[in-house]
Amino acid sequence: MRIREDIRTVFAKDPAARSVPEVLLCYPGLHALWVHRFAHVLWEHRFFLAARCISHLARMFTGIEIHPGATIGRRVFIDHGAGVVIGETASVGDDVLIYMGVVLGGTSLAKGKRHPTVEDGAVLGSGAMVLGPITVGREAKVGAGSVVVRPVPPGATVVGVPARIAGPRSGASSDRLDHGDLPDPALRVISRLLEDQNRLENRLAALERRAGSPAESTELHPGISHTEVWAALRQVIDPEVGTDIVTLGLVKEVVVIGASVRVDLVLTTPSCPLVSHLAGQARAQVMSVEGVAAAEVRVLDEPWDWGRYEGDGKKQSYRKEDLNHAECTRA
Repeated sequence: MRIREDIRTVFAKDPAARSVPEVLLCYPGLHALWVHRFAHVLWEHRFFLAARCISHLARMFTGIEIHPGATIGRRVFIDHGAGVVIGETASVGDDVLIYMGVVLGGTSLAKGKRHPTVEDGAVLGSGAMVLGPITVGREAKVGAGSVVVRPVPPGATVVGVPARIAGPRSGASSDRLDHGDLPDPALRVISRLLEDQNRLENRLAALERRAGSPAESTELHPGISHTEVWAALRQVIDPEVGTDIVTLGLVKEVVVIGASVRVDLVLTTPSCPLVSHLAGQARAQVMSVEGVAAAEVRVLDEPWDWGRYEGDGKKQSYRKEDLNHAECTRA
């Protein structure tokens, strides 16, 4: 039953494992795999009812449901295991790491192959669902909570609902899947679209100024109202939260010198994917204020102050964890 190999696999893939007795007694993923091997032998010899009864008992005691018809390779490790479901025609290769809540499910009521094939060395994050007769390639990684309905290339990382490729293929093999440091492909596309929109708006504004459009008149008006500048900045909405940058506390200071306005934004780091969009939108809104001839937007490299997020002093109903992305920091 390859018990020694299984125990070595636990120690290799779980830093919480401290002793052999602990592994033997306290790892339901290990127990479920051992019972499955016995049930699978019965299934192959056409003792279907006995195999199903044994797998059902294993589910009752471990919280892991593995159909006896599923094929499981060597050195597979199911970490924690609660809620893991592996369907009848699923195939799992060698050295696969499966976290809690993973589902290898089917999408068809027809007989035949209807569950996924997971190739050697793949990592399936917590709560990931892989549905249908698709293939998760060798050493691919599926992010936590992802729903995979299309084949995953070897070595790729996929995240999201439905899952999309979020990282380039890598030749280096690793069992680690940093659930808190996964790229967001949707945000990456949105940020590029926003940058293109910002560039088009700037070009349009330049054309209007050259044409003498009243919308961008450079005629100076005496006295620029700070209230109007702050009101204009409130029109700049952070697309990820749906709240204006003043309320979020991203505007640190507004300085008016004659017909010029300087706005200091606190976005922590220029690597934030929305920096150029927010800065461009802030400048465009300030330039729309009557009497403003020039606007400068500076992005300061300093920590974002959570205490400033109330903006106008009125308490907002946002949770701090929902707004932490405004810091745009990476671990």
